[in-house]
Amino acid sequence: MAVLCRDCLAVSSDEESGSRCQGCGSPRLLRHPELFRLGIAHLDCDAFYASVEKRDDPSLADKPVIVGGGQRGVVSAACYVARTYGIRSAMPMFKARKACPKAVVIKPDMSKYVTAGRQIRAIMKDFTPLVEPLSLDEAFLDLTGTERLHGQTPAATAAAIVKRIEAEVGVSASIGLSYNKSLAKVASDLDKPRGFAVIGRAEAVAFLAEQPVSIIWGAGKALQRRLAKEGITTVAQLQAIDETDLIARYGAMGQRMAQFVRGDDPRSIKANRPTKSISSETTFQHDITNGEELRKILWRQAERVARRIKTTELAGTTVVLKLRRADFRILTRSRRLPDPTRLADNIFRQADELLAKEINGTAYRLLGVGLSGLVDAADADPLSLADPGGGRRADAERALDHVRERFGVDVIGKGRGLR
Repeated sequence: MAVLCRDCLAVSSDEESGSRCQGCGSPRLLRHPELFRLGIAHLDCDAFYASVEKRDDPSLADKPVIVGGGQRGVVSAACYVARTYGIRSAMPMFKARKACPKAVVIKPDMSKYVTAGRQIRAIMKDFTPLVEPLSLDEAFLDLTGTERLHGQTPAATAAAIVKRIEAEVGVSASIGLSYNKSLAKVASDLDKPRGFAVIGRAEAVAFLAEQPVSIIWGAGKALQRRLAKEGITTVAQLQAIDETDLIARYGAMGQRMAQFVRGDDPRSIKANRPTKSISSETTFQHDITNGEELRKILWRQAERVARRIKTTELAGTTVVLKLRRADFRILTRSRRLPDPTRLADNIFRQADELLAKEINGTAYRLLGVGLSGLVDAADADPLSLADPGGGRRADAERALDHVRERFGVDVIGKGRGLR
């Protein structure tokens, strides 16, 4: 059986290795009969936002840390100490605070996370051009063609990537290694944090048979409830159903399930997967009906979206407004723009007109704004005869951006964001 030391990357056979690496003494040995024949990896950082915060404040190392905001917001990330109290991402903040009153709660700082995410992406691309990002801290990697380039197996390269991320970015990550994307993603969750799990061809179907249907990527709560109503709670039960029957019952998702439960996934890793949208939203401490208060929040969200898109080479062609009422019903409104934009002023003006139609005494608990229909930024924000003041506002915003680049985001702001 092949053995890899995850610390010094030494390779040995099972007969040669004991419980520790003979080269460096590390106990972090990875054993699997197919270890050196698999090349599709899924890398996922461990409690990413919380890990960045602990990196920047070592006094938090052993404390339960929650990244989120407000009594009525949700948990964006929870460190593994906090998770021992049952705290999970997307949990309402009031429940998280109740579960762990001593938790350190930190407001998200997206600029820090974006910076760390870019560093992680750059490290991955140093090892392979075939990187398909799923989020700031998560990506698929195709390492099958890298053995000759790096002089080591894909498994060793995956371990080397994680070592560099820990050394240069200061956060930990877990790896899943398999022969396709779906199983690599499943594997990356099996041994967190700082994990490295492998699912080989020979074991895939038997391994999956023992899992609940919730392990299927894309099988949300609604589908799980539907399956449960039909008496299906395990992958083994799905494996016993013919593919044509699954497709007849569940359509395209039925085909995906049929492939997954048999260990198949025909999808290749697509490098440079395009970003579809950029958005920002906030949940209020109390329900808001006042239009001016909502507009002030809308401006701050528009600024955040603009800051994020300006860190890319993209611009948006559609402004999207999102509102959640006090009864939790979500309203989404959108407007396609005559020209792509990346300016906060333009985003705000368009979203403000959409918002005006919804200010009618209704109480809202969340507001968000975003840009979709992303395109190359080269054609963004041209001068327009229909908006004579647009050029001056654009120049003023670019001057603000220049000041913020030198002295920080919070050093200066527009009046409408300060009222």
